[in-house]
Amino acid sequence: MRVIAIEEHWTTPEIDQALRAQPEGDPSVVLNDRGDIPARLLDIGDQRVEAMDAAGIDVQVLSIAPPGAHGLPAGEAVALCREANDRAAEAVRRHPDRLRAMTTLPMPDPDAAVAELLRTADLPGHVGIMSYGRSGERPLDDPAYDELLATAASLGRPVFVHPQIPPAAVRDASYRGFDPALDLSLATFGWGWHIEAGLAALRLIVRGTFDRHPDLQIVLGHWGEMLLFALDRADSLSNVATHLERRVADYFATNIHIATSGMLTPRLLRHALDYTSVDRILLSGDYPFHRMEAAAVADFLETLPDPGDRQKIAHGNAESLYGLKE
Repeated sequence: MRVIAIEEHWTTPEIDQALRAQPEGDPSVVLNDRGDIPARLLDIGDQRVEAMDAAGIDVQVLSIAPPGAHGLPAGEAVALCREANDRAAEAVRRHPDRLRAMTTLPMPDPDAAVAELLRTADLPGHVGIMSYGRSGERPLDDPAYDELLATAASLGRPVFVHPQIPPAAVRDASYRGFDPALDLSLATFGWGWHIEAGLAALRLIVRGTFDRHPDLQIVLGHWGEMLLFALDRADSLSNVATHLERRVADYFATNIHIATSGMLTPRLLRHALDYTSVDRILLSGDYPFHRMEAAAVADFLETLPDPGDRQKIAHGNAESLYGLKE
């Protein structure tokens, strides 16, 4: 069965160095330094394709590793994103049957982000957008990004809303008090990352984003970043957000997709199917932070009794959302 993995990370040496040079930088970049992750993040060539072959992955959609360029000065972000997008396009040219890419945008400058999205519209293999829920103190639902979201909708570019570390003030209030390694882990993969991404999606809904841009599609990793599992509770916001055209939960049926992010756990799949349809679940490996194995993917898909549903999650939903038909 064809397998497409949609959230497969990489970065450029220049973005990595720029992030580490910031005086108030993102401490989560140290999570990129474990084992052979640095070398794997920087490679979008033959080594990556070999890893895909070993894992039984037919197509990877490349996505810049967190925090992307969101924490960089605007001018620096513009140049680095342009270079990264050109480099991703070149990787797709070299491996046209194996790679596609999410566009990296200079979100500190909303106008420049729109311009870069339009510039990459015709670059080989750019099929979506990798974003984060906040750039500095500006959330993704801020009116400054409305033109960008409108452009993404008009181009048919899904926006992957990826986790990022909470702001410093939130870390101080909620994630400190342990040793530094545990502080960081609690604020990132242990909890904080997922709350940040889920909140970003929820803010997009209550801002009325999908009423203004009904064709806009977003993707949440890690089985919905906690939000899917609290949807009954979040839907109660509908009683207050009376400006919305529909209830909060209804937007999950029309505008929000859920990715696995390497968490191939049958009980999470069963729970997700209580709140969304199989047509909105996408396979993602979160490479190189997770390493999917062909046997594990097969075992996971086999928990679905319907062969058609297996095909949807393995490749069909990604083909439809990102235009990846063979």
